[in-house]
Amino acid sequence: MTGVKNAQAEEYRVQAGLGKRKKSRLHRSEGWFAWLFISPMVLGYILFLFVPIVGAFFMSFTDYSLLHTSSFIGLDNYKKAFSEDPLFWKSVGQTLYFSAGLIPLNLCLALGLAVLLNRKIPGIGLFRTAIFTPVVTSIVVWAIAWKYIFATESGLINEILQLFHIQGPAWLYNFQLAMPVVIIVSVLKNVGLNMVIFLAALQDVPKLYYEAARIDGASKSKMFTHVTLPMISPSIFLALILTLIGSLKVFSQIQVMTDGGPGTSTYVLVYYIYQQAFKIFDFGYASAIAFILFFLVLVLTILQWNMRKRWVHHEE
Repeated sequence: MTGVKNAQAEEYRVQAGLGKRKKSRLHRSEGWFAWLFISPMVLGYILFLFVPIVGAFFMSFTDYSLLHTSSFIGLDNYKKAFSEDPLFWKSVGQTLYFSAGLIPLNLCLALGLAVLLNRKIPGIGLFRTAIFTPVVTSIVVWAIAWKYIFATESGLINEILQLFHIQGPAWLYNFQLAMPVVIIVSVLKNVGLNMVIFLAALQDVPKLYYEAARIDGASKSKMFTHVTLPMISPSIFLALILTLIGSLKVFSQIQVMTDGGPGTSTYVLVYYIYQQAFKIFDFGYASAIAFILFFLVLVLTILQWNMRKRWVHHEE
C-alpha cells in the first residue's frame, strides 16, 4: 500500500509540474500579446512625447537658433530668465494672475450650477447640455466668437450698453480690462467640465446623511457646509488640480483675443515661449522657459497634493 501511495504522490507531482509549465507558457504568451496590443501607444509615446521632451531638455542648455550656428552654453539660458529678462518675470506674474482669477471663479460657478442642476426638473438635461457644450467646442472658435462680442465698435456687449446710453470701453485694448476679459471667457469655456464632476459627486452623496442632519434640526446652509462639501471634497480636489494645471498652460485665448496685448499686459508663460521659439527663433531659451514652467506646475501640484489631508475627507 505504501508503494502505491508513493506512486500516486509522484504522479500528482508530475502532473502539478506539467500544469505549472503550461501555466507559465500561457502567462508568457499572454504577456507577449499584451505588449503587442499596447506597442503602438508605447511607440507613439516614445517617439512623439518622450524623445521631444529629452531633446528640448538638452536644447535648453544650448544657444539653439535657426538664424545662426548652435552652441552649448550651459546654464546661461536659465540665468538669463531669472536675472536678465524682466519680461519673463512679467509673464510669470501674468500667468499667476490669470490662475488666481480663473480658479476660484471656475470652481464656485461650477459648484453653484451643479447644485442648481442636481434636481429632477423637466428639461433639466437641456440645461446641462447647454452648459457642457462649450467644453467640446474648439477653443479657437470660442475665442474668435468672444473677440467679436467684446469688439469696441460693433461688439454685442457695447451694443447692449449703448441701449442704456453707456459708452462701452475698448475691452481688449485696455491695459486693465484685457486680462479680466480673457479670464471670464476662459471660465465660461471650461466651467461645464467641473460642473459635470461636481454633479456626479453630488448624486453619489448618500441620502441618509441629509435625513440624519434634518432630524438633528440642521438648516440647508448647515447641511451644505457640514455634509455636502465634506462628502464631495475629493471631487473638488480633482477639479482644483485639473483647473490649476490648465490655467498655467493658457495660450489659445491669449493668442487669438489679444495677441499678448495691449503692449505686454496679457503675456503669459506659454505665449512667451511661443514668441521666443517661433517669432525670435531662439529655441534654446524657449526650451529653458518651458522647463521652468514644468517645474512651476510640478511644485504647485505637489503643494496641493500635500495640503489635501487638511480638507479632503474620507480618504483612505
